[in-house]
Amino acid sequence: MSTGQHGAAMSAGDGTADGAPAVLHPRRPTALELSAAYAAGESTPLRETERALDAIERHDPEVHAMVLVDPEGALRAAQDSTGRWQQGRPLSPVDGVPTTIKDILLTRGWPTLRGSLLIDPGRPTDWPEDAPAVSRLRAAGCVLLGKNATPEFAWKGVTDSLRHGHTGNPWGPGLTAGGSSGGAASAVALGMGCWSVGTDGGGSVRIPASFTGTVALKPTYGRIPLFPASPYGTLSHAGPMTTTVADAALMLDLVGVPDPRDWSALPEPPASFLAGLENGVAGLRVALSPTLGFDVVNDPQVEAAVRAAAQVLADAGAEVVEVDPGITDPVDAFHTLWFTGADKVVQAYDEGALERIDPGLREAILRHGSSASAGDYLDATAVRMELGRRMGLFHTDHDVLLTPTMPIPAFGLDRQGPTGDGALWTSWTPYTYPFNMTQQPALSVPCGFTDDGRPIGLQVVAARHQDALVLRVGRELERRTTWHHRLPPALLPGGSTDPTTEESP
Repeated sequence: MSTGQHGAAMSAGDGTADGAPAVLHPRRPTALELSAAYAAGESTPLRETERALDAIERHDPEVHAMVLVDPEGALRAAQDSTGRWQQGRPLSPVDGVPTTIKDILLTRGWPTLRGSLLIDPGRPTDWPEDAPAVSRLRAAGCVLLGKNATPEFAWKGVTDSLRHGHTGNPWGPGLTAGGSSGGAASAVALGMGCWSVGTDGGGSVRIPASFTGTVALKPTYGRIPLFPASPYGTLSHAGPMTTTVADAALMLDLVGVPDPRDWSALPEPPASFLAGLENGVAGLRVALSPTLGFDVVNDPQVEAAVRAAAQVLADAGAEVVEVDPGITDPVDAFHTLWFTGADKVVQAYDEGALERIDPGLREAILRHGSSASAGDYLDATAVRMELGRRMGLFHTDHDVLLTPTMPIPAFGLDRQGPTGDGALWTSWTPYTYPFNMTQQPALSVPCGFTDDGRPIGLQVVAARHQDALVLRVGRELERRTTWHHRLPPALLPGGSTDPTTEESP
């Protein structure tokens, strides 16, 4: 594949693994690394939980990623986990891994406020059970540290709310972390727990992953069961938020199993998502589409990084061609599906609730949700089905599709979008919401940085049920580059982001 001057293969200094390997920072170990360290007696869950809680204490005042922290409960759980490892009886290989949860998912004994002033936090009897993913993580022995910030009812692509304020980006105090899982992404990026589980109804794990230099997977719909059912219907997915593709695969193994409370959950997968992760991309048919054929203007540095990432895969043996999937932007249909769901959320509360929510959400509901008819909803569903048909046919010729995750890097924290003109978040997230409509797996992995140090993400999309394939492609890019080793300035001496300056463990 020829990608032109801007798409030349990256040098070691640009982030490829051809140079000296980066040293992982001791404040941001992966779940797999911690599992190995616990098994070898080189660390303990108690030590790592204390480290994660220290990271929260040091960094959260800057980014506001956490809306609830339970240090006493976390330390008790970590002490119990340490005892199990010492006795040779861990509950799972990730027993004792520090974990956070997006404050959309039910977590037993903790309030789930969903970023909204409409929900009363003072009624502990309202929180009697875990969401399926949380239940699985708890049963595996993961240490639950607390809950991550979200915009109200996870409705938009930045993370701020009337209840909790703004969540910032580890790569710059004045930058947004994206949304709606911005709190989870910032926490993971700063070592405030190894990983988190977020939700994604239109890009909500992938947008913040791109903006924060982390990894996030929106799996095939139903792969991770949900309870209660999302008001956004079958647009909404749960997904792992991690620092590496391998950790995303590991978490998917844990949480990607059926739960009887979700009627749409998929059967248990036939194999571990870690199996075949290192099999490479030789012979894979890879489509590169810088714009999806939409009227999108990418930041030039974003497009150059995405083209360079495609070249890395071509050099690894993939058959890369530049081709659009032949679809049209489904944004109007998405608005109908999304904001009728948002309208139903608010209707569940008392009279006057519409006047007490995020003003942007209120305006969007009035414009796209409450005025929609049943016919409008069915028309939007028909658009969705046609989009799914076209993408299904596209993948008969192309194993995976590459796009930018976002056309832009992170923008200012005080804005709702890059232009500040009040446009809906869908106006600047053209690559994410189409694949919620089609329910396809979509992975965001780091693929570079702008000249001023803002992360850039590559999106890898495959046909439904091909979650293992997007993980394998993302892992090959990760294996051949070191972008995922680059750390936010707060984790490095002197504020450097160069992995060669990182402290040794």
